[in-house]
Amino acid sequence: MVANLRSQFPILEKRIGKKPLVYLDNAATTQKPLCILQAEREYYESINSNIHRGAHYLSRLATEAHEEARCRVAHFLGAAAPREIIFTRGCTEAINLVAQTLALSGGIHPGDEFILTTDAHHSNIVPWQMLAERTGATVLPVPLTPELCFDLAAFENMLSARTRLVALPYISNALGVVNPISEIISRTRHNNPETLILVDGAQSVAHTAANVQELGCDFFAFSGHKVYAPTGTGALWGRADLLEKLPPWQGGGEMISEVSFARTTYNTLPFKYEAGTPNICGNIVLGKALEYVQQIGLEKISRHESQLTDKLYDGLACMEGVRVLGPRENRGALISIVVDGVHHYDLGTLLDNMGVAVRTGHHCCQPFMQSLGITGTTRYSFALYNTEDEVELALRCTQRALDMLR
Repeated sequence: MVANLRSQFPILEKRIGKKPLVYLDNAATTQKPLCILQAEREYYESINSNIHRGAHYLSRLATEAHEEARCRVAHFLGAAAPREIIFTRGCTEAINLVAQTLALSGGIHPGDEFILTTDAHHSNIVPWQMLAERTGATVLPVPLTPELCFDLAAFENMLSARTRLVALPYISNALGVVNPISEIISRTRHNNPETLILVDGAQSVAHTAANVQELGCDFFAFSGHKVYAPTGTGALWGRADLLEKLPPWQGGGEMISEVSFARTTYNTLPFKYEAGTPNICGNIVLGKALEYVQQIGLEKISRHESQLTDKLYDGLACMEGVRVLGPRENRGALISIVVDGVHHYDLGTLLDNMGVAVRTGHHCCQPFMQSLGITGTTRYSFALYNTEDEVELALRCTQRALDMLR
């Protein structure tokens, strides 16, 4: 399977100097297959036009393709209807959309509490801090267990009548640990059925299926560039009844129904939240990328990536002075390490010289790094096109780099 898939990704033939590229930075962004590159070109060559408001042929074609993409996103997430899908520039904008509309709604009050995770990405921390500053609410982080897992017992003790929102990642961007989403949602609903729940799916959509209706959350956000689509694409799913009640957050363009200087009325879902000309091509190609993943099969992808992750985990765990963060089990396609006496940037730089692309730094998770007393980690992350040979090469290069740094 992998050999056929790799041939669809031209960039994987690239060499770093004389070294073959081993691309293990997929948690930051995935590479793009030919079908995605071709879909983007075909849009501009054959149907490029603005959508919804044009009566001409190209506009109709572009509109149909754009709304078909919305249907594909809805199907991918198990949404009740396409109108629950709002196209965004990515997961960050999707989370900010929810936070800003809650601020405008007047439904957040002093003393309300937002429960987040200690290892959350900044984009799932800062919007809630901004909302708390505007409304007098409080942000509370759930601590991690000594094993660096979500602490369910601590979380349950934090739930109260003041809990207004719970926002958490499906899979940790810093650790790769899969959070117990279903259990978290169940306990939140038991505490208060009206508490809002947002799931950050940025690190999950390319690796595991998520049915939003089965999960029982209120919002689900993800970025397209982490699931083989272009950068600047993504979507927010929200329950229709909530989206209907919340106000729009940007004005102009498609989000209006009628405008006068006396009064403006707003469009229906989902256009109420899509002001201005959208990333038409990007959204269409996002739909193609999700279709591509579904054709391969998320279960097949997950099994393959799990094998790679286990192999890398075991190899890294055997190296002297290397600490693999988080447990081996219940893990996504991502591993972070810290090394005694070795700076993560130095390790990443040497690996890059050997053709192995990894990510170093705090991974937009500074509060988590501060909780561990470190400045960052070296992070390896997989996609469907990675191979066992690449894992073995990455392990050899990591050991060689460590020997050079000590």
